Amino acid sequence: MSHSCDLFIVGAGPAGMSAAIIAARAGLSVVVADEGGAPGGQIYRGVQGGTLAALGADYHEGRALADAFIASSARYLPRSAVFMIESQHTGGFDIGVSCQGQATLWQSARVLIATGALERPFPIPGWTLPGVMTAGAAQTLLKSSAIVPHGPTILAGSGPLLLLLAAQYRRLGVPIAALLDTTPGGQWRAALPHLPGFLASAYFGKGLALLRELAGSVKIMRGVTALAAIGNETLNAVDYTADGQTHRLPAATLLLHQGVVPQVNLAMAAGVEHRWNARRLAFEPVLDADGRSNIADLFIAGDTGGIGGAAAAARQGQIAALAMLGANAEEPRAALKAALRGRAFLDALYRPALQFRLPADDVIVCRCEEVTAGDIRALAHRGTTGPNQAKVFTRAGMGPCQGRGCALTVCELIAAERGQSPQTTGHMRVRNPVKPIALGEMASLTRSAAPQSD
Repeated sequence: MSHSCDLFIVGAGPAGMSAAIIAARAGLSVVVADEGGAPGGQIYRGVQGGTLAALGADYHEGRALADAFIASSARYLPRSAVFMIESQHTGGFDIGVSCQGQATLWQSARVLIATGALERPFPIPGWTLPGVMTAGAAQTLLKSSAIVPHGPTILAGSGPLLLLLAAQYRRLGVPIAALLDTTPGGQWRAALPHLPGFLASAYFGKGLALLRELAGSVKIMRGVTALAAIGNETLNAVDYTADGQTHRLPAATLLLHQGVVPQVNLAMAAGVEHRWNARRLAFEPVLDADGRSNIADLFIAGDTGGIGGAAAAARQGQIAALAMLGANAEEPRAALKAALRGRAFLDALYRPALQFRLPADDVIVCRCEEVTAGDIRALAHRGTTGPNQAKVFTRAGMGPCQGRGCALTVCELIAAERGQSPQTTGHMRVRNPVKPIALGEMASLTRSAAPQSD
């Protein structure tokens, strides 16, 4: 088998699939590696075999895209983790791929990173208890295996995903004890200038429909300013504070969410320049209108470059592929503009509250190494200027998740303690391999033998 291609795409979500279809149709040899067992990414996970009508029309619309991708000449590598992208001195890239215990080195003239987003850390007291998980993880279980929670279920946090998940659960008969909304009430004023664009967007109608569907059937508590998961060996209750009063609700499952942020680890390790977006409170890659990074022939599309949703991601994948081909992208650019309409309103309205980004001292922020917010603050007080020093002293960010679950929190904690910007504080330095890989796999790394498929 050949281990070289014209275009290597990381991620088979809407951006990666859309780019692959166009590039393959133009005659490029295209390889797409994805950690999932089937194409679709998180948003369309399992869509080709998905039969749950409760997931909604937006989800099932992804089937046509997944079918077109599979029908294309692009080579698809499912259940494959890309752990390294390195620029070659003579041009092009070496890409390390781990699949079923075998590591393989690919060479490609161009690379597109389309790894999507991950959920923003939401550290609260008790969030490491069994029974507490993210809303995104719960939706993954729903889409991939039709698994839903049992017993009293509470959704907590901020953002449209909570409304969507609550509606999906309601359609399946899952009892929801409450939806605890942590969106600060005053943020309506910041969002108001962007209201006309939101009213003209598809988000407005969809959001209104969800609110109408949930009205009277799901208890929504707004203005929540504090949360805590309660239990000894497992979750049994949730404490929340609203209007200055603290209440306790029994719970078997607590699903947390306060938005999503770009998955930056792979791009950062490859050397792509990133900057702090103060409006969206996240590090984002510096890209041109086509998705080009500061590294020649390395493109980024979809939520990896900045959160825009599935429709925008698909268009960005098309634009990146057309740019590689030197072709006109006027049509997808117009569609992208329409897909992004209303995002500024959502970004302003659902900006995560400060107290949920900067937790109390006794709250664990790095789950892998059990490092608390107090540990990070103490280091900053003693002179630690950034996450890389904090990593040395506490191992925060050195566990299996390699900072995905704590990097933003550690950065913001140090920035706040030292009175400096997150841009100045910086992100944790990310190095290859960006995914855990066994030493045996590294030892087997080869350019000449590909993992065999059935």
